Amino acid sequence: MARSPSGVPPAGARLSKQDDPTKAVRLHPQRPLSIGRDASNGLCLPQEAGLSRHHAVVRLEAASGRWLVEDLGSANGTYVNGERVGASHRLADGDAIRLGRSGPVMLFQLEPAPAAAAPAQPSQARPAAPPSRQTVSPAPPTSPATSLEVAGERIPIPLIRSAAVRSQPLHPHLFSWWVLVCLGGLLLLPFPLLFWPLQIGALVAAVLLGSRKQHTLVVVLHDGTARRRAFANRLTALSHRNGIRKAIGQSLEA
Repeated sequence: MARSPSGVPPAGARLSKQDDPTKAVRLHPQRPLSIGRDASNGLCLPQEAGLSRHHAVVRLEAASGRWLVEDLGSANGTYVNGERVGASHRLADGDAIRLGRSGPVMLFQLEPAPAAAAPAQPSQARPAAPPSRQTVSPAPPTSPATSLEVAGERIPIPLIRSAAVRSQPLHPHLFSWWVLVCLGGLLLLPFPLLFWPLQIGALVAAVLLGSRKQHTLVVVLHDGTARRRAFANRLTALSHRNGIRKAIGQSLEA
């Protein structure tokens, strides 16, 4: 078992997804846990948008016995409690590690370190006592999360009524602008070689920009208020929505 310079075994730790606490992984003191989309990672998240192939690693610092998270040069960065970290960052119990600007959030939790055995005291030989029966009680189950983070605010789960994703075009009036460009191009009718390239270019721009959408996660509370968070990727928004619906016991297909 790995030990810190003081001789005390390091505290165990685990990572769990904030929006789905049932998905957790135990950290090993002697085996760093790499995280990313590539299958070679210890924690592979291929469906999460914004993650690099090899995004970050969580490991134990042998010199201090402290756990670290290190960004592996990812494109969208690694954040701890909302602040972007550099090459490495020491973790504390309860820290929230966000992978990318809008990627999944992993909660870091320490587990009690094993108690050090007391040194044996010299004593006179005594007759061995008959072995007694001992009952091994099972470890207590991990308590479920009582709140979720929505748009930077932690909200108790009992207060959440529903969650939905709404998708809207980023440029809803683009077709009207395309019509105006075409009408303006009519002024160039004496020069058809200029009019047709202008119309085709405006049509291509309308098609490309018109397909872009913004996806908003809307979380409605029982008091009628709502919390909103925008996503550029629909799959990421649906993943957050499904995690909230699972936590409040709502159907994923609703």
